[in-house]
Amino acid sequence: MPPSVPEIPVEISENGELRLVLGDRVYTVRGIEKNTSYEQLRVWLKVARGEFFHVDTVELYHAKQRGGWLKQASIELGLSDEVLRSDLGKLLRVVEQRQDALIRAKLQPKAPEDAAPALSEEQREGALVLLKDPRLIERIVADVEATGVVGEASNALVAYLACVSRKLDKPLAILIQSTSAAGKSTLMDAVLALMPEAERVQYSAMTGQSLFYLGETSMKHKVLAIAEEEGVRQAAYALKLLQSQGELTIASTGKDPITGQLVTQEYRVEGPVMLFLTTTAIDIDEELLNRCLVLTIDESRAQTAAIQQRQRASRTLDGLLARTRASEVLATHRAAQALLRPLAVVNPYAEPLSFASDRVRLRRDHAKYLALIDAIALLHQYQRPVGTAEAQGKRVEYIEVTLADIALANRLAHEVLGRSLDELPPQTRRLLQHLVELAEGRAREQRVDRAAIRFTRREVREAIAWGDTQLKVHLSRLEDHEYLIAHRRGTRHDYELLFDCRIGDASPQLVGLQEAERLVATSTDRSGVSGDRSGRNEERAGSGRPSVGAWSGVGRVDEMAVPAHLAADHLSLAAAKPESVVLEAPLPPPSRRNGAVVAAARN
Repeated sequence: MPPSVPEIPVEISENGELRLVLGDRVYTVRGIEKNTSYEQLRVWLKVARGEFFHVDTVELYHAKQRGGWLKQASIELGLSDEVLRSDLGKLLRVVEQRQDALIRAKLQPKAPEDAAPALSEEQREGALVLLKDPRLIERIVADVEATGVVGEASNALVAYLACVSRKLDKPLAILIQSTSAAGKSTLMDAVLALMPEAERVQYSAMTGQSLFYLGETSMKHKVLAIAEEEGVRQAAYALKLLQSQGELTIASTGKDPITGQLVTQEYRVEGPVMLFLTTTAIDIDEELLNRCLVLTIDESRAQTAAIQQRQRASRTLDGLLARTRASEVLATHRAAQALLRPLAVVNPYAEPLSFASDRVRLRRDHAKYLALIDAIALLHQYQRPVGTAEAQGKRVEYIEVTLADIALANRLAHEVLGRSLDELPPQTRRLLQHLVELAEGRAREQRVDRAAIRFTRREVREAIAWGDTQLKVHLSRLEDHEYLIAHRRGTRHDYELLFDCRIGDASPQLVGLQEAERLVATSTDRSGVSGDRSGRNEERAGSGRPSVGAWSGVGRVDEMAVPAHLAADHLSLAAAKPESVVLEAPLPPPSRRNGAVVAAARN
């Protein structure tokens, strides 16, 4: 039986420093954790004896360095080489044990650090009350405003729904575009604050390679928010891939922790990930831009006055109380979002839906439109029965889209997707509207035709109170798109407005969407979803049967009550959508005018 090795008393401090006492010598070792391979052991080593000491950095596996350290320590401490050599042998055994423990710990699979904390019973009840509220959409809009956002109801709702879409297989991406100080970061921060902290990641900037090393599952079903689009330019390629393909992979050379040899390693980041960006830039990477829903901030004078009023009110006692209530609102929404789970969404009205198709990029915009509908349905998962189906022996759970979801998505798509398709950036489009108002006002005063009106840049600057640099940029863009023509007289420019439409025509709209009300008749004709056939009739079969084909219908969803108005689930829509729309004739095809996509009007 081999002799047992005596234990050597060792102290390890909180910062990883190892301390060993042998007789009247005290040894201190630092930097063991930097040696990730068993092939090397380079450390900072100090030995002290009374008031004498010797310290140096030494590779303990290098005989020449080890000998040099011993010789110098012997001189400094006044000890023989034999004593120090014996100490160094014991020290080396202790350091190797410590290195082995550190490497083994590093190779152990890590537990998720960002696991969401469990909800208390009270938090869970409050969250369920919110998720089951028939006025859920209205509550979200009101709650965002309660947290300090002034106006921006549609933008806030779209951003919230996009964050909900992180639970889908193909989530949406959001880009808030506005001038500096308009409030884009305020809107993003307000919406992000409603999401669970464990399900959002926020950075100021990212390098091109950083996304690949975030961890395989650390970003799955999360929101990745970056404060400025400029901060992701280096990572734009990786972000586009992550948004399109739902995952990232990269092969990179690294050192094997066991052998120390260079090996090719694969790093993988699993999606889906919801991207949330803001920018002040006018010219944005086109490929990144067409993957995002573009939101623009209201920069009107009335909005500025409303924000200033809110800022003053926040300094009052009522403002203090409002901030206190806002913290409860945030907690409720975070809990509600934590309760949402990824579910498949089935749209029984998908086939009759329509969408403009006159441009190639509309293929991607159509997918955004469908994802927006899915996100609305997913948000209402606690208000709907969960259906089940089987595919390839696997049980699949799903919820169904309602007509109210489509009605809400249509309204938001007109505002958001229409803006995305505009050939003019939002700020430029806003300047065009100002110029039309300026020209029409002068034409009325001078009693001449609008086409005869000329104006200088100084006159425009004084009329709309924009900065000179900002004005130059957008006037130049309007010139490039032939909305304006500049008559040069020396260093002065007199501008003539070539845009000959009404102000209302300058607002882009997305056309080609099938109105939700019309889907009733279409669905009745095709599959009996509503009307007096099976589906919505209480005495007939349940609606939204599992699709036929690869999925066999195991459990039909329960009957869902039809609201008095198809959009009555979302009350703001009920007011905006008259019932008579159902009886009206189909609209003629859309047209384009001066770059703006214009919806056809009824006669």
